[in-house]
Amino acid sequence: MKKVSILGVPEHFNFPWQLAIDEGAFEERGIDLEWTDVPEGTGKMSKMLENGEADLAVMLTEGTVKSMADGNPIKIVQEFIVSPLLWGIHVGAKSGFKEVSELRNATVAISRFGSGSHLMAFVHAREQGWDTTKLKFLVVNDMKGAIDALENGTADYFMWEHFMTKPLVDNGTFRRLGDCPTPWPCFVIVAHERFIREQAGILGHILQTINAYTEEFRNIPSIDRTLANAYGQQLEDIRKWLSLTQWSTSQIRTATLMGVQQRLMELALIHEIRPAQDLVHS
Repeated sequence: MKKVSILGVPEHFNFPWQLAIDEGAFEERGIDLEWTDVPEGTGKMSKMLENGEADLAVMLTEGTVKSMADGNPIKIVQEFIVSPLLWGIHVGAKSGFKEVSELRNATVAISRFGSGSHLMAFVHAREQGWDTTKLKFLVVNDMKGAIDALENGTADYFMWEHFMTKPLVDNGTFRRLGDCPTPWPCFVIVAHERFIREQAGILGHILQTINAYTEEFRNIPSIDRTLANAYGQQLEDIRKWLSLTQWSTSQIRTATLMGVQQRLMELALIHEIRPAQDLVHS
């Protein structure tokens, strides 16, 4: 049995992985796939891959591109979610902010630098016409840190996935002022270059297995109820999320990668645009 380690956020996007692991789909191919939840997100996963703590990860597209630009020896092996991620823009329930426009000079809570919450704050600020060089950040690591920061006023707003954060809006912990969808497909499957070199065959089996699950995922009886129970969501919210979410079984498009790099370059988050073939494993 070949042991392979993979990282991902503990969110509904990744439920097909858990399902495949629980049903022994990888074991049938001689693979002991060890999943680790990383609630801190893409910034933390990037560092773990760079440090050799894992072989694979499911990471945000923009964070992956940024990490590769910073020298991380990883490559995109496949697109995972082709639809955008809907980033909710949240403030504390008792915050005096009422409109997104009021957040121009506010402090953003982020899980860590290089994370989606960090990079998308730049994308959102640019879309609002704000001066992105004046953005201020507070690293809060995870959701608990964000809740604390918004409650005690050390940060003013926090961007996180709309539906996973909605229970905190429903119970009055957060107020959502708006949403900011990613201008690109949101999640990719990433591998360390060492793993690609040494275990290309195993990688192929892993991708074939997860693709079989994502292709049939929507057709699983009562999958909406299963997801609602697993993630503490309202059934109507899960159904809406499912209607907006599209898994992929293909490699990310060259035009998409060039577009992500161009946007990050404009925001001074990377310093060069690399050929798409340098960023992907085909």
